[in-house]
Amino acid sequence: MVITVNISDLGTSNSNEDKIITYSLGSCVGVSLYDPVAEVGSLIHCMLPLSKVDRAKSKIKPYMFVDTGLQAQLKIMYDNGATKKNIVAKVAGGSKLLDKKSLFRIGERNYTVVRKILWKNNILIENEDVGGTKSRTMYLVMETGKTYLKIRGEEIEL
Repeated sequence: MVITVNISDLGTSNSNEDKIITYSLGSCVGVSLYDPVAEVGSLIHCMLPLSKVDRAKSKIKPYMFVDTGLQAQLKIMYDNGATKKNIVAKVAGGSKLLDKKSLFRIGERNYTVVRKILWKNNILIENEDVGGTKSRTMYLVMETGKTYLKIRGEEIEL
């Protein structure tokens, strides 16, 4: 089954038959987490770095923000049997598609918050493809635990 993760959304699975996918990662950031022992994985698509810009919205849509979304993603992983030491983290997105003059640096700030939260949780990023001016599609194949990107028609393993 294909689980589609929209903007400001999260998908989780513990079925080898699933693929979790998100489209159009521009300045948004996608984080794929997978525990090969518990065989649980998740993918999040966050739009903004910090929830303090709109606390009310973060209560309704916690996955919109990296700080609240990534913490929730980790909790869901743990609730499904994942352990911190087994989690494989991969990150994509954070580009400058709509911010060519670097006024807001949303993509860069999204990536910085991801790194900080994972570091505080003692989870290292195994691989990443961030920055630049390209849009990415990201997906996690549960059968293998591998994360892939599609960039301008080309598919690569992350």
